[in-house]
Amino acid sequence: MKSACTLLLVLLLFVSLSAVQTMQAQAPARTDVYHVHLAKAALGKGAEEGEQLKKQGPKAPMPGHLIVLRHQSGEDWDYAVIEHLGTKATIDATGNAPSAAARDLNAWHGDTFVNGPAWPEFAKAMGLDDAAKSAGSVYVVAVFRAAPGHRDELEKSLDQPGSGTAGNVLLQHLEGGPWHFLTVTRYNSWEDFAKGEKADVAETLKPDGGWLAVRNHSSYHNDTITDRIAP
Repeated sequence: MKSACTLLLVLLLFVSLSAVQTMQAQAPARTDVYHVHLAKAALGKGAEEGEQLKKQGPKAPMPGHLIVLRHQSGEDWDYAVIEHLGTKATIDATGNAPSAAARDLNAWHGDTFVNGPAWPEFAKAMGLDDAAKSAGSVYVVAVFRAAPGHRDELEKSLDQPGSGTAGNVLLQHLEGGPWHFLTVTRYNSWEDFAKGEKADVAETLKPDGGWLAVRNHSSYHNDTITDRIAP
């Protein structure tokens, strides 16, 4: 009897460890640092601001590792720039200041450092590994602030992709804006975006659906529909 109980305890321990290892394996590996720049162009300077934001600074640690998204519907900002910085980030007191010409194009902006997946995973999700093929993609940028004590639950909810998506990235706040998570969801086309939105309406009717789950765990969020202007 004692041997049977011991065997049962060992089996239960093995199952528990396996479950933990599976959860850890499925958890997103946020190994790299990204800089999120949300910018509103000065009056009449929208086009010039967009062209300026396509250009990385001369000291960019990862040349070519960025995506520039342009507002279509949603929040008040005009552009979102997400730049990969590697596994570490530093701020230079003099080297990161924008030029006078660049400052005149900008009405306001916000900067946040986040962690996220390694660049190959990010690039694949955002369609940057084949930029020509994904030129017609639609991107939804959303930021979320977790309700007190609900951060883990919110993260779990946000890690569930919506209908018809072609790629999803979940980024976590390190320093900067007053939010905890930023998601970027990619659809292959406007048609796929519309189909996905229609399909996800059904989630609002489910007591434990993604729509309601997110709202049960977040105190604030906003969504912005965008297209990509670089690369």
